Amino acid sequence: MRVTVHIDGGSRGNPGPAAAGVVITAGGKVIHQAGIFIGTATNNIAEYSGLVAGLTAAGRLKATEVEVVSDSELLVRQMNGDYRVRNEGIKPLYEQASHLANGFAHCQFRHVPREKNIQADKLVNKALDLKHDVSH
Repeated sequence: MRVTVHIDGGSRGNPGPAAAGVVITAGGKVIHQAGIFIGTATNNIAEYSGLVAGLTAAGRLKATEVEVVSDSELLVRQMNGDYRVRNEGIKPLYEQASHLANGFAHCQFRHVPREKNIQADKLVNKALDLKHDVSH
C-alpha cells in the first residue's frame, strides 16, 4: 500500500510547549490523523517527533511505499542526506526515523511550503491548545 504522510511540528517558544501533527492518506483519503502533545521541546524536536509518529503509524497500517511531506526544509534535507545532523537532541530521533524509513520498500521525503501542510499544522495547534494528544 502506498501512503502519503503529512507531518508537522511546532513549539510555542523555542523551547516551549510543543506538539506534532500527522495526517496519512491513501488514494486521496485520510486513513489516520493525530495530534501529539510532546511537552516542552524545540521546534525541530517537534518536527522529528511528528516524523517518527508518522512513520510508526504508516508501519502499523502495513504501508510499503511512503512519501513523507513536511514544511521543515531542515528535516527533509537531513533525511535526504543533504545536511548532516549535528544537534545532539535531534540525533536519536533522526536515527529512529532513519531505521523506520528503511523498513519500507520505498520511502521518500518532500518539502512543501507551509500553506500546503495545513491539516497537519491544525493538529499541532489543536494538541497545543488542549495540552494533550488528539486523534480523529
